[in-house]
Amino acid sequence: MSIQHLIIQFNGSRTVRRKLSKTILFPCAFLLVFLSLQGCGGVVIGAVGAGVGTGAAVAHDRRTAGTFVDDQIIELKAINHLRTDKDLWEQSHISPTSFNNIVLLSGEIPNEFLRERAAGLIRQIPEIREIHNELAVAAPSSTLARTSDSVVTGKVKAKLITDERIDAMRIKVVTERGIVYLMGLVTRQEADLVTEIVRRVGGVQRVIRLFEYI
Repeated sequence: MSIQHLIIQFNGSRTVRRKLSKTILFPCAFLLVFLSLQGCGGVVIGAVGAGVGTGAAVAHDRRTAGTFVDDQIIELKAINHLRTDKDLWEQSHISPTSFNNIVLLSGEIPNEFLRERAAGLIRQIPEIREIHNELAVAAPSSTLARTSDSVVTGKVKAKLITDERIDAMRIKVVTERGIVYLMGLVTRQEADLVTEIVRRVGGVQRVIRLFEYI
């Protein structure tokens, strides 16, 4: 029997109801269940609002729907694992990004010992196939620097979206200190094309390719 609606009870007084297509229902529902088990009620409601965007991403993605959801869960688990080390978490700025069960650790951390410690905590997550530890040994970046990185990411995505030769939904873009990390399941020809486009975007200091080739 197919499920036509997803109903979420919030605080026993509000019902949020959304009609969801089969394309997004199962991955979103699975993610919502996971988040609710983590006690993130507010995040659950936000996740429903983002359901349509999630469905569009899954439709274009070369990952399976199950792997797409796995990556979201891995990122949540990674943050939870890092937070277990209070000293590490409070002294650092770490952004875990998962794509096809491969994790990128980006950001800043005070010393090499904590850098390796962070990677060790992430390795405890059994679903992860590989870790790219790109944490820089440096003081945490400022709010201004992170805002600048967000602007660069937006410019890169906009440039990729407007290029008809590329399906931009298949490319994951992460920016730290002007360094742009590219993840995705692509051909070598696609990788070369994307890299060339990104290098020409204003504010990009360097491009690091973490693609998987098909």
